Amino acid sequence: MAREVTYFYKGTQKTITFSYSQHFDIYEGVAAAEGVDLTSFWAMEKQIEMSCRGQGIMKNYRANEFERMGFSEIKFVRDESKDSKNKK
Repeated sequence: MAREVTYFYKGTQKTITFSYSQHFDIYEGVAAAEGVDLTSFWAMEKQIEMSCRGQGIMKNYRANEFERMGFSEIKFVRDESKDSKNKK
């Protein structure tokens, strides 16, 4: 099922459709949409994963690196029409 992801890239807000069948996570999805090569990012992420324990380190690394690449506020878009139907 496709979802929408919103993010800022170099100061410009953008929205893309996202599906887990195409991308591992939303970070990979937004990078692909902007044409950013993640080869060196994945290599460093793998090294960090092998040498560190705990998810917090990986999340911090990912957030800091994507911010360095120009991304910010990466998140799923809530479908307001579905939310309002479920509340009735």
